[in-house]
Amino acid sequence: MLYHLLYSLRDIIPAFNIFHYITFRCVLAAVTAFFLSLIFGPLVIRRLREWGLCEKITKQDSARLDELHSHKHNTPTMGGILILLAIIISVLLWADITNKYILIVLFSITWLGVTGFIDDYLKQTKEKSKGLTAAAKLTSQIVLGLILGIIFMLDPQLSLRLDLPFLKNVSIDLDGLYILFVILVITGSSNAVNLTDGLDGLASGIMVMVALAFSVLSYVTGNIKFSSYLLVPYIPGTGELAVFCASIVGSSLGFLWFNCYPASVFMGDVGSLALGGAIGVIALLIKKELLLAVVGGIFALEALSVILQVGSLRLFKKRIFKIAPLHHHFQFLNWPENKIIVRFWIIAGLLALLTLVTLKIR
Repeated sequence: MLYHLLYSLRDIIPAFNIFHYITFRCVLAAVTAFFLSLIFGPLVIRRLREWGLCEKITKQDSARLDELHSHKHNTPTMGGILILLAIIISVLLWADITNKYILIVLFSITWLGVTGFIDDYLKQTKEKSKGLTAAAKLTSQIVLGLILGIIFMLDPQLSLRLDLPFLKNVSIDLDGLYILFVILVITGSSNAVNLTDGLDGLASGIMVMVALAFSVLSYVTGNIKFSSYLLVPYIPGTGELAVFCASIVGSSLGFLWFNCYPASVFMGDVGSLALGGAIGVIALLIKKELLLAVVGGIFALEALSVILQVGSLRLFKKRIFKIAPLHHHFQFLNWPENKIIVRFWIIAGLLALLTLVTLKIR
């Protein structure tokens, strides 16, 4: 909104032409989202506590895990509401809201945010409730993937081919499998971030690095000069997604201020499902689906650890890890929580750098 207002005044105030530049608006979006999170964080945390929306540690999944996390009992949860509001407000202020790709990601993050909100609310307000069933959450994600898959197939600017990183002009035609692939990416990325959100600041810290990398990738994909030079498929309009990614960076940093160890608030499914799904949608829009597994390598490993653990228990009645997801395995190895978090952040940062290097390796 501010972008449209201020840029329209460029003929009167020539300096306002600066709002045309995506890079400038990325900075404004990140800063705006950060300060919105920082300013309204204490209010949101206070309200969550007053409403009794606090973490329940006795989940009966593991007695030892409950013991390790006993100090987190009654910490406010559903703080992802703060993240989503900061993102949406920042994007509405500084992005081109007539851009179809911005509208798509806003729709997606809202859809999954509502799903996560219902799940969290049921957990916190209904006695002995575990929230939405896994089937209900998966159905919501699949329906979103189906809707977006149809929209993407009808968009003449979006290819149905899967580009392969590190290779020049090599891609796989998904054709009739494309909608199924869209569903897989969205459900996979959304649930992977959700599984990672188990330690103070772990998911929000990694999300900063993932969103920062995707902001660069979006800008390159939507810039005809950079995409041509780097041999990246050019998709007009996707550069605006860099502003959206920058708002994720800012809001996640602001939330991390309160979510870092020891956390004053937790993200909850309302944040993790929405953020993971949004990143998946952006990867689909800029045709960097396979790079999602690289830049979000920690998210992918967390999800893989759960899949392997469940598969091993069902097939061989044996555990691969002491407990899954992976971060809890290291807790059971007696690693301090803050050490696990920081080391995972370091790996995530290196993976983000590796992802950006792939732009030159072709």
